[in-house]
Amino acid sequence: MFVKARLSKWAVGCGMAVALFEACPLLWAAPSLTQIGSGLYCYISDNDGSANSTFLVGDKGILVVDTGVDEKEGAKLLQSIRSVSPLPILYIVNTHYHKDHQGGNSTVGPGAKVISTDFTRERTLTLAESLSGAGAALQPAQITFQQKVTLHLDPYVAEIYFPGKAHTSGDALVYFPQQQAIATGDLFLNRSSPAMDQGSVSNWIRALEEVLARPIKAAVPGHFELGTKQDLQRFHDYLSDLYTQVQLLHKKQVSLDRVPLQLRLEQYSDFRQYPQYEATFSDNAKSIYKELQQAHK
Repeated sequence: MFVKARLSKWAVGCGMAVALFEACPLLWAAPSLTQIGSGLYCYISDNDGSANSTFLVGDKGILVVDTGVDEKEGAKLLQSIRSVSPLPILYIVNTHYHKDHQGGNSTVGPGAKVISTDFTRERTLTLAESLSGAGAALQPAQITFQQKVTLHLDPYVAEIYFPGKAHTSGDALVYFPQQQAIATGDLFLNRSSPAMDQGSVSNWIRALEEVLARPIKAAVPGHFELGTKQDLQRFHDYLSDLYTQVQLLHKKQVSLDRVPLQLRLEQYSDFRQYPQYEATFSDNAKSIYKELQQAHK
């Protein structure tokens, strides 16, 4: 989703350029690895342009959810996995087709079975063609599903399911019932406005409500720091508040270009904004407005 260096709070406060970080690599944050349940680990990428990952270590092998943007990021993830277990990586789940979530597949698990929704596999094949030589590194799913698949990685279980259109038209969520944890892909970004693909914001909100109805102790976002159920609730509330505001403005026939000027989102002022990736309050509002226009045709 993002290709942007993560700056330290000190550097951001001083307005220092990204070039400084190329010269001073010690200022980069390191990837973080956190055990969030029995056999379950959360890997938070040190590169905002590369997705976070989750991996489950069973008795005979490992399941990985998302693998990062490329070979370099995949290698960093693999190193973290190997710090925990030498067992073979049997399965990789890709939450959606964006390269930052699956570019490391062939590095992390060259012999693994890749699992995704049907839509994600189809879009991955299209993406691989458009990327030419760079697309050769993509590893489309060998196992696809339309609604749900349950993976038994004894003694654990992973419930992989499609919640309906949301961030894209083919997202997958991975719920770990024994650990009461979920890997969300980009359906949840901790304290950040998301980029919105060809999905459905209205259903995205409903999908998060279904997640919040489950027992949740940890939520692994597509990007940024590990979240709690409260963080997930706040992200849901942002989307819901924004949708309600835009819906009212659309009903009043406020023009699209004036909608962002009438938003009241002060309570989310700490959310990250990425205008270069159309991931801002304004961009999100415009996506919702266009969705409403389409629904009322």
